[in-house]
Amino acid sequence: MIMENRRFIPEILARQGLFRALDVNERARLTKGTSEYRVGKNEMLFHKGDSPAGMHLVLVGQIKLFLPSPTGTDKVVHLAGAGDSFGEEAVLPGKPCPLAAQANRDSILLVLEKQALLDAMAGNCQFANTIMARLCERMYALIDNMETCVQRGSAQRVAHFLTQHAPREADSYDLELDVNKQTIASQLNLAPETFSRVLNRLSRDGLIHIRGRNITLRDLDSLRAFAG
Repeated sequence: MIMENRRFIPEILARQGLFRALDVNERARLTKGTSEYRVGKNEMLFHKGDSPAGMHLVLVGQIKLFLPSPTGTDKVVHLAGAGDSFGEEAVLPGKPCPLAAQANRDSILLVLEKQALLDAMAGNCQFANTIMARLCERMYALIDNMETCVQRGSAQRVAHFLTQHAPREADSYDLELDVNKQTIASQLNLAPETFSRVLNRLSRDGLIHIRGRNITLRDLDSLRAFAG
C-alpha cells in the first residue's frame, strides 16, 4: 500500500456521507488519525487473524472480503465498493480480523485508527449511530447470504442474487456484472461451472438474456417467485 498526502483528508471526509454528522472541528480531529492509501489490483490489505490497522473506507475501486481456504476455494463474504466501510467489527472490540481483504481493482482507501474513531463516536452520537447502523446493515446482509446458501438450491440462489440488484417496482431490468463469475459463485457458495449452468438454464427458460457481462432480467416477477 502506498500512503498519500494527508493534507487533502479533511476535504475527502467532508465529501463522504458517513462523516456528514461531524462538524469541521470534529473532522479535523479525526483527520489526525486517518491516512489515505493506494492499493494495486490483487494486492492484499490484510490476512485473516491480523491485528486491524483501523476501519477502512473505500473511496475508489473494490475490495474483496473473504474467508481463505487451504484448498483454494475461498468464500467471498462481501465486496466493498466506493463509499463502503469495512473492518469495524475487528477494530472496535480490538479483536483479530475475521476475514482477509484483497483489492479486486486498483483502489484508494482511507484507514481510520481505532482511537481516533472511538473519540469521534464518543463526541458525536449521530456519528456513532451511523457507524452502528452500517454494522447492522452488514449483519443483515450476512444473514441473508447465509439463508441463501443454506436454504436455497443452486438455481434459487442465482435467481435471488439477480433479483437483489433490480429495483423492487421494476418488471424487467438490465444488469451489468461488475465482477467475474468465479467471485459471484463464491459469494453464493457455488462452483463457477454451476453458476454458468444455472444462468444458461434461466436463459433457455426465457427469464433472462445474456450478452457477456450484461444480463437482461426479462421477467422479474417469475424470477422472484422462483427464488422463493
